[in-house]
This record gives sequence, structure tokens and C-alpha cells, in this order.
Amino acid sequence: MRIQMKMKSYSSFFFMLLIAAFSSIQVSLADCDNLQDTCPTSEKKTAFINGLSCNNPANKSAHDFKTMELSKAGSRDTFGSSVNIVTASKFPGLNTLGISIGRTDIETDGIVNLHNHPRASEMIFVNEGVLEVGFLDTQNKLFQKALKEGDVFVLPKGLFHYFLNRGVEVATVFSVFNSQNPGFQSLTPKPSTSESVEKIKRKLVSLSELELESVNDLSLAVSEIIYS
Repeated sequence: MRIQMKMKSYSSFFFMLLIAAFSSIQVSLADCDNLQDTCPTSEKKTAFINGLSCNNPANKSAHDFKTMELSKAGSRDTFGSSVNIVTASKFPGLNTLGISIGRTDIETDGIVNLHNHPRASEMIFVNEGVLEVGFLDTQNKLFQKALKEGDVFVLPKGLFHYFLNRGVEVATVFSVFNSQNPGFQSLTPKPSTSESVEKIKRKLVSLSELELESVNDLSLAVSEIIYS
């Protein structure tokens, strides 16, 4: 009887020890706060690390924390849009802060085709124009909204989303990502002809019509867009 009690006592002790060890591992794996106020990137690559190396603290200046990268639109693709994501590699002051920024410009009737950011959620602010934005969750449920100047919309991390310009002028959107390197992933190949571009546009527009008809499973519709 005494041996059984000792065994239970030892088992409880080791169980508690295991929980404590696991908890410590979880804490050590979590992202930690910055160990210094700022860490602008260095132009000289002195080491290869998971991120970007810091500049010499003596060489930091206010210039590191300003950028003109979003001051104008970039060149537009075959869908009539330009997407410019600015990370610490272009904006040194962002290094170690866990954020990046972006600008998207979409011409009239243009689109930003289905894509995602595997490492970040995205918050968008509509600076100019009228557009429709939508994202698909892992159950293929569509969340879609018409946005106008001044509106803000959040796109959850890793979920596929798209923009449609519904106005009569160029739409401009500014973004903030909660990752230093959000990534950009698209499953659709670049269309080879203007006809295939229009085909994808029509299918994206049809997603909103399916939502209005209360179609819950949009797997087929999304697959048709991806493999157009």
C-alpha cells in the first residue's frame, strides 16, 4: 500500500514537472519584445540571420524612419492594378518592429486577383475611390464589403482575398501588415491574353452574386478562378 502511494506521489511529481517544462518551452518559443528602442537595417551584410542585421547604433538617424516608397503608384499589371509592399529591406526603420506597409492602386474596372499573405493579417485604408473587397475563410465562406474613401477593412492572416474597383476613378488603398515579412502568394497563373483577364474579372464578380443567392460553398467558383 505504501509502495503504491509512493508511486502515485512520484507520478504526480513527474507530471507536474512535465507541465512546467512544457510551459517553459512555450514561453521561450514566443516572440519577445525588442531589446532596444530601434534597429535600422545595415547596408553591410555581416551575418546571415532570420531577419535583417542592425545598423551601428552610432550611425542611426531620423532618415532611417522616413520613406517615400508609397508616395506614388507603381507600374500596373495585366489586371489593371499595382501592389507595392514595403518591408524593412526598403524601409530600414521598420526592422524588428514586426510590421510592414503597402500601397495598392486599381484602375477603373481593375482587380487585384485572389492572393494571400501567409505570415500576416492586413488592415487596409481606402484613400481614394470605391471598391469591393472580399476574403474566403477555410470553410469557403465569402466575407465581402463595398468600401469607400475613409473606410477601413481587416483581412485575416493567410486567407485568400481580392479587390475590385467599383468606381469611376482610380482606387488607392494603403495597408499595414503585422509582420516584417508578410509574403505574397497567388495560386492563379498570370493570364496570357486580355480575354483571359476579362474571364477572371467576370468570375470574381460572380462570387458576389453567389453570395446574394445564399450559396454557402464557393469551392467550385473559386476553383474556376484559380484554374482559369
